[in-house]
Amino acid sequence: MHYLDNLLLNTDSYKASHWLQYPPGTDATFFYVESRGGLHDRTVFFGLQSILKDALARPVTHADIDEARDLFAAHGEPFNEAGWRDIVDRLGGHLPVRIRAVPEGTVVPTHQALMTIESTDPQAYWVPSYLETLLLRVWYPITVATISWHAKQTIRGFLQLTSDDPEGQLPFKLHDFGARGVSSLQSAALGGAAHLVNFLGTDTVSALCLARAHYHEPMAGYSIPAAEHSTITSWGREREVDAYRNMLKQFGTPGAIVAVVSDSYDIYRAIREHWGTTLREEVIASGATLVIRPDSGDPVEVVADSLTLLDEAIGHTVNGKGYRVLNHVRVIQGDGINPDTIRAILQRITDAGYAADNVAFGMGGALLQRLDRDTQKFALKCSAARVNGKWIDVYKDPVTDSGKQSKRGRLQLVRNVEDGLLRTVPLADDGVPTGTEDAMVTVWENGQLQVDEAFATIRSRANTAPV
Repeated sequence: MHYLDNLLLNTDSYKASHWLQYPPGTDATFFYVESRGGLHDRTVFFGLQSILKDALARPVTHADIDEARDLFAAHGEPFNEAGWRDIVDRLGGHLPVRIRAVPEGTVVPTHQALMTIESTDPQAYWVPSYLETLLLRVWYPITVATISWHAKQTIRGFLQLTSDDPEGQLPFKLHDFGARGVSSLQSAALGGAAHLVNFLGTDTVSALCLARAHYHEPMAGYSIPAAEHSTITSWGREREVDAYRNMLKQFGTPGAIVAVVSDSYDIYRAIREHWGTTLREEVIASGATLVIRPDSGDPVEVVADSLTLLDEAIGHTVNGKGYRVLNHVRVIQGDGINPDTIRAILQRITDAGYAADNVAFGMGGALLQRLDRDTQKFALKCSAARVNGKWIDVYKDPVTDSGKQSKRGRLQLVRNVEDGLLRTVPLADDGVPTGTEDAMVTVWENGQLQVDEAFATIRSRANTAPV
């Protein structure tokens, strides 16, 4: 077993002592997860299914308990050995919790409950709190999916304005370049899959593996042959044009797409003299689409200048909306890309009369790494406990920060049947309020996955959400 596979050690140190801290007579607890605001006003729920399959699918064993007991004893924390032994002996190691959540791919306004976690066994009321650390990590794929989704809406807006085929163009307009810039392979897989909820372009191979393993998706994303600086500069500065010619020779077949980084020395000379003069006829004769990649300088300026130079060298057509579409060539910008520069680049080229068809984007660190739990202010909080047979509200309301006020009571998310609006309401034994429907489903209960959705379903849900 991998050294990090013990569920009992997938927690914070202080969690080991919390079973001693609840009021006497406590036999049930209720928790929820929400985004308390942040950069965006809506989040895209994604990643819980993967986390559950990874972390909770294997029942707890006595060997797990032995390891945790010894570690916490040496670490200086008390440990509920008897409680965990009871879960193994009486419940077969299956954790007595129920997790309900909005279906993955749902776009939810901030300040609403995204998922709830509740205990289902009076002897194990303390288990939901113990799981907080691992379950709250859902903030990461949600935040990546959210950043990607909002970028998609920006790109969609410019395509609708300037392109004859906005929906056909959209899926490949933002490519994931982030695998090397994240903190771990697991982050690359989960964050990369979160991006693929919204787009089809990626170079993050681990994301494909996760989508296949956890979401029944044989192939979640696609890529193309592309040059890097080492493969270009290994030819030497004097033979730069030969490096480019080799890319056409190897990959430039009719209907193919090939990307070539072209700023190793002078992006403008590469376009004017190499691509636009020496290799111009070879580019056209290949039948492929050549994608030029600048990789330095001011992204807005360089993309606009590159389009202009390519237009002068190879020409364009004018589409049905009156915007120029370059012949045979495109530009992909992967350096300095974030949601703000995407918008700025698209505005600049639109103002210059070029369709958004002409550019694509590669986003790395800003997509998978330049974010944290506070980007969308995620929190997992206890909102109710049953003490001596009576449910009581549990909440915090710090006088120093009203933004950290938490919700109280047992909760559920409902959808208005007329306008589709989502809101958090008290959980009632007699069902949801009139005119609403339950917006959550039970995804995990007592050690068993209750919902196992396909990636295609999740994608469709996110893509059809109201903008």
